[in-house]
Amino acid sequence: MSRSTTGAAGRPRRGGAMAAVGSTAATKVIVMGLSGVLGIITSRMIIQNFGTDAYAQYGLLSTFPTLLPFADLGIAAIVINAVAGSSSVRTDDFVKRSIVTAFRVLLVSGGIMVAVALLITLAGWWPVLLGEGLLPDGGSLAAGLCLAVFGLVIPLTVGQRILVGLKKTSTQVASQAVVAPFMLLAIGSAVMFSVPVGSYLAVISYVANSLVSVICLIVAARALSPQIGSAVKLVPRIRSYRGVPALGLAWPMLVQMIALPVAMQTGRLLLSHLAGPDELAQYNLASQLFGIVLQTVAAAGIALWPVYAAARSAGRVESPTVPTLWFLLGGLVLGTALAVLSPFLARFVSGGAITLDGWMLVGFVVFVGLQAAKYPVGMYMTDKTGLVFQVLPIVLMVPLNLGLSWWFIGQVGAAGPVLGSAISVALCQLVPNLWYVSRDLGRRRAEAAAGGAAGDDADDDGTVGLDVDEQRGDETATDQAIVERAAAEPASDARSGDGRGDGPEEAR
Repeated sequence: MSRSTTGAAGRPRRGGAMAAVGSTAATKVIVMGLSGVLGIITSRMIIQNFGTDAYAQYGLLSTFPTLLPFADLGIAAIVINAVAGSSSVRTDDFVKRSIVTAFRVLLVSGGIMVAVALLITLAGWWPVLLGEGLLPDGGSLAAGLCLAVFGLVIPLTVGQRILVGLKKTSTQVASQAVVAPFMLLAIGSAVMFSVPVGSYLAVISYVANSLVSVICLIVAARALSPQIGSAVKLVPRIRSYRGVPALGLAWPMLVQMIALPVAMQTGRLLLSHLAGPDELAQYNLASQLFGIVLQTVAAAGIALWPVYAAARSAGRVESPTVPTLWFLLGGLVLGTALAVLSPFLARFVSGGAITLDGWMLVGFVVFVGLQAAKYPVGMYMTDKTGLVFQVLPIVLMVPLNLGLSWWFIGQVGAAGPVLGSAISVALCQLVPNLWYVSRDLGRRRAEAAAGGAAGDDADDDGTVGLDVDEQRGDETATDQAIVERAAAEPASDARSGDGRGDGPEEAR
């Protein structure tokens, strides 16, 4: 299945694509704004009514999803590719078999999570794993319940993958708007009726997030009717109804989904072990405040992905240099603005119980700037060679970030993980990615200049203007924040051969 990119009929409609991406980004910003405001009110309610220790544990346990994004075993790419590449999603058997495969894999993965949660809870290992951040009264049980709910919900996340494949990402993003109001209503009700749920606040957040998966699955089921209903019935028929090969497409995403969270999301665990509840609470509050800026930047960054994907499809050379500078400047400005406001916000949220020191504020401003700057180059590096290049630096970032964060915690306390992460992002993502992009731009420009005349003699097979990676369908994103959305890019070519997807070398 080839994609034509030449001529009036074959040229991609960039305006429509950008409008869809812009809509998704705008929806994300609105949802984050609503969630941020309600989240600040909820945090203040938690601190004032349940104490800073309960708030510290709440932040600690809420990180399970960020530490375990590999729980879906990279299966998201298979579903997204199948749905996005189909011209008849309601009747395509390949789409149905892909959904059946996803349900089977995720049921096993989720079942393992529930079993692990039960084992660790019964064995009493949670204090050893999570440190002093757990409350002595119910903290271990709360941790077990959080992981169990997480495991139970994993199979339901198929709906979110389907919506991305259907190019209904804005719907998926909009569904997240239910989380913050649910949290505010649930915790507000507990406070109003004096329900002692201080140890189990994080469990409420997992229930709230499960609503997103339920909503997305219902919407996806209606959009694909009757595919999902049929797929559910076929899940147990392993011998009579075969799924699709999963390993070849999933493993590259799985590597990054394991490495990035370990490198970037272990700050709370380190503080829980090396510092104490006060430092952990300070880090939680700063992460919550600056997280509003980080996720806003991420939404804007995601909007750049189809620009570079479309450029590759059309054989155009689209440099991310200028957007990188703008994103860096925007990140620093937004981060600095929040740093100026943070003393007032921290006082409002915590009632004066938590203050953010200078190291924490400076560290987050630098971190936000670096995170923003890496998005344009990350969106550019969504072909096979870009993916492969990023694997080694990201793997090396794991020990570097852990070591730096460990050392900085001993020097500056709660700000240690932020400083360690900022340095790691600069050395292992931004700098090497900029070097790669510079070389790749030179190569693409040289090839474009040399191949301009040769393009006129190409066969009429709809592949004029495509680069090698695009023809093979090897696009997939590598940044954690857009890994699911970017996986939709190679969909139309992942269905070659016998209709069951490419082999391990071609289908990622």
